[in-house]
Amino acid sequence: MIIVRCKECNTELRSSNKTQVCGCPNMMTVNEDKVSAVDLSKVVMINSGKEKKQNVLSQQDLLYQEQRRKRKVRRLDFDVK
Repeated sequence: MIIVRCKECNTELRSSNKTQVCGCPNMMTVNEDKVSAVDLSKVVMINSGKEKKQNVLSQQDLLYQEQRRKRKVRRLDFDVK
C-alpha cells in the first residue's frame, strides 16, 4: 500500500484500485502503485509499500560462499601426443 502526501494542499492519499486525486493545482494522482503529479517535487512518499527483504542465506551459507570466492583457479596442463 502506497501512502503519499501533497505538500501544496497537505492531502494524504492511500493507494487503491480506484484513481484518487488531491484536487489542488498540482493534481497529484494515485492509482494502485503509480503516482503522478504536475510537479513531483511537491509530493512526499510516506510509505512506499516495499518491504525490506531479510537475508535468505544463513550464516553458514554466507561463510561457505565467502570461502568459495577466495579459491584459486587451478590450471591443468595436458600433454598432447
